[in-house]
Amino acid sequence: MESITNNSLQVKITYKQILAIALPIAASIVVPQLNFITNNIFLGHLSKEALAIAGITGVYYLIFAVIGSGLNNGLQSLIARRAGENKMSDIGNLFNQGVFIALVLSLVGILITWLVIPTILRFSLHDEKNIQMSIDFLHIRIFGLPFLYLYQMRNALLVGINKSKFLIIGTAVEALSNLLFDYLFIFGKFGFPKMGFNGAAVASIISELLGLIVIFAVLHWKGINKQFELFKKFKYDAATTKLILVQSSPLIAQYCISIISWEFFYILIEHHGNTDLAVSNAMRNIFGFFGCFTWAFASTSNAMVSNLIGQGLQHRVIELIYKIMKLNIAFALIVGIILNSFPTLFLSVYGQGPEFITTAIPVLRVVSAALIIMSASVVWLNAVTGTGNTKINLYIEMMAITLYCCYVYIVLEQLQLSIVYGWLSEWLYWLSMLIPSYFYMKSGRWKNKKI
Repeated sequence: MESITNNSLQVKITYKQILAIALPIAASIVVPQLNFITNNIFLGHLSKEALAIAGITGVYYLIFAVIGSGLNNGLQSLIARRAGENKMSDIGNLFNQGVFIALVLSLVGILITWLVIPTILRFSLHDEKNIQMSIDFLHIRIFGLPFLYLYQMRNALLVGINKSKFLIIGTAVEALSNLLFDYLFIFGKFGFPKMGFNGAAVASIISELLGLIVIFAVLHWKGINKQFELFKKFKYDAATTKLILVQSSPLIAQYCISIISWEFFYILIEHHGNTDLAVSNAMRNIFGFFGCFTWAFASTSNAMVSNLIGQGLQHRVIELIYKIMKLNIAFALIVGIILNSFPTLFLSVYGQGPEFITTAIPVLRVVSAALIIMSASVVWLNAVTGTGNTKINLYIEMMAITLYCCYVYIVLEQLQLSIVYGWLSEWLYWLSMLIPSYFYMKSGRWKNKKI
């Protein structure tokens, strides 16, 4: 059994340390993106309508996924701060209260999806078949939310205590099981029911559950449960719950606003027809998958900044941020070169034919450039999260989203321009996030914040 010492919880400002934290996180972030991509590749071979609607349903589920991410990042920052301070006894209680909150939020998400969303979809979408397909899918898919949220809570714990390498195990199980059950349930192979579009929802739920079971088994096997007394004193703690919510709620609001605006974008794209919607769904898959490295370094920025502040090393935070940013931009540049060198190869997996590929290639070039801008932006933005000033994150997000929504509405709805111009909104969005985050961190106004 691996021993977890106090010293192992305090990070060092080295490229080796950054990569040791970031690469396993990247592997774990790949899981939901692989699930989205796997679903969409199979659905693309099912029908163009299925691939198109997967864009709307996928982004809707992503709204609830990022609520969990907001809770996860707030909790991660708190755990990393306690790790930097070597307050081991507080970490288990933070995790337990995070689990309480996650289960309540998942119940709320299920109720909203069943009681409210059908009305919103009928109001927003134009095609009746698209509406019904979306509702039927989401009524199944949303039951995976409790498993996803608990999965995210263990992410917060493992990253916060500098044990991100264990994330890979649950990741592999979830990705492989989703691939298997997608094939079985979508196409009805080996005696399984042929569920078509809804089969992707069932497959995702099963894979999320299996990944959750495996990772909690790893926590027990490696002695992490015992080390931090996870679930041993599993009772409600009002003060700790309030602390987590104060830290996480601005992030939850920030992420929700961001993804809701993306759903708004996809609704506007739906008005342009199924081909443009299918292309944009493929772009979301590519953006999400290749952005996994970017978001891994972002999460690393959050955890390491918080850990350094806990150690009293505020004067070295900017040095750390620059090191993380350099690595992130390097990965993004490599991805951009690969995407632009072999665009047809990536787009052909959706099985949509030459018209789809011709429409998608210029959009792909815009997206690959946006990934590079994002790679710098998310490091500085998540450094703000690591300082504990999460309200600043929310203010930055609100400004960026206002600009983003105005732009896409004018370009796609009023001017009816090509989706290439619509996807240029990503450049505007990430620049609007980068500039204020950079100046806030350089100002030093965060140095005396206590969490």
